[in-house]
Amino acid sequence: MAPYYDKHVFFCTNQREDGSACCNNHGAQKMRDYVKDKVKTLGLSDRQNKIRINSAGCMNRCDEGPVLVIYPEGTWYTYVDESDLDEIIEEHLRLGRVVERLKI
Repeated sequence: MAPYYDKHVFFCTNQREDGSACCNNHGAQKMRDYVKDKVKTLGLSDRQNKIRINSAGCMNRCDEGPVLVIYPEGTWYTYVDESDLDEIIEEHLRLGRVVERLKI
């Protein structure tokens, strides 16, 4: 049985109350919103392409954060800014190629 989504992207948006390392200290929620809007604008989240962007709680990779993971491949990425995310959108989500320089 084929997966429902062609690609399913999970952004860790966890915020730790004690101030310790977490993805949201790096603006993860804002970056997740950026990708969700861009994927929608590019038409990648329609019924034909089926790419879904979601928030996730802590994924226990805080020291490598901020992080996101793309399924069904299970490819983990870190990123610094919107240009890194644009590269992931273009290369991985559109063209199916892993962005090695951002892979963790």
